[in-house]
Formats: sequence, structure tokens, C-alpha cells
Amino acid sequence: MEEVKLLGTWPSPFCYRVIWALKLKGVKYEDVEEDLVNKSDRLLQYNPVHKKVPVLVHGGKPILESTVILEYIEEVWPQNPLLSDDPYERTTARFWTKFGEDKSPIFIKFFHTVGEEHEMARKEGQDVLKIMEEQGLGEKKFFGGDKVGLADLAFGWIAGWLQEMEEAAGVRPRQRAGPGRAGPN
Repeated sequence: MEEVKLLGTWPSPFCYRVIWALKLKGVKYEDVEEDLVNKSDRLLQYNPVHKKVPVLVHGGKPILESTVILEYIEEVWPQNPLLSDDPYERTTARFWTKFGEDKSPIFIKFFHTVGEEHEMARKEGQDVLKIMEEQGLGEKKFFGGDKVGLADLAFGWIAGWLQEMEEAAGVRPRQRAGPGRAGPN
């Protein structure tokens, strides 16, 4: 098997997407921690365009950008699929993944702003969560149905920060009754 390395940094939600995919697929890899303040020659060599993580290195070849890396992992290691065999369901998963990419700056802004700008980010974040729940998840446990898939990995980092968002904003994200859900607020 060709060598697999992941260049990343621990707090990055984009790196965690890749870590989770590799673990779900059962792919052994070397975790290479990068210092984003003092970027290594290795990082600059493998990602000279954006100079950021994550970078998956497979057989000496770099794959860049977390969602592109997820698609690559899905193609190279087909076990435990992240995408359905059904073309419509695959397209839907890709839509929600793209939606997550487009909306993630709202949640990042939530943690990096104060005052009126923070309040606007809080409101936008709540609106996005509502759309995700009502339109994306519906009554399903995961975006793809009964098991974790591509879109779930794209949004997975949000779950880890819900409590902090609640404490910082003094609000609770909406909850629904159902598997793993506590019911209405």
C-alpha cells in the first residue's frame, strides 16, 4: 500500500473532515502536524498555491482542499462508502457539502466578532442551522439517511462547537425529538 500522510493542524475543522473520512474508511495514515504561523518547507512544497492545510499526500502526490480530498478518498478507498450508489442521492450530498462550504464563514465569524456584527452572525448561524435541519436532515438521522456520509463529514465540526455557541450567544440551537435529539427547547 502506498504511503498516506495528512498535513494538518489540530483545531482545523477542515482537517477533521479528512481525519474522519480516513478513519471511516479504515485507511492508515501518518498525521503530520503543521505550524501555520511558521509554515514548513514541506507544506509550501505540497501546497504552493494556498499554503494551507489540510494536504493529503498519497504515494508522494498532494491532494488539496478538504472537500476535494474527501472525494479523492471516496474514489481511492471504496470501502465504507461516503456517497450513495444512486446518482440523485450523490448529487444531493454534494449540494449539502457545497452549502456547508459556502456557509462556514458565518460560523467562523460568530467566534471572531463582537457587538452588532456578532449578533448578525448569530442570527445568520441560526438561520443556516434551521435550513440544514428542515431541508437537509428532515427526519433522517444523517444527511444520507442511516449512515454517516460526505455531507455529514462536511458539517461534523459544527456539532463539536454547539455548546460553545450556546454559551457565547446565550441561545440554544433548535433541537428536535428523534434519535439522539433531546426534543424542543
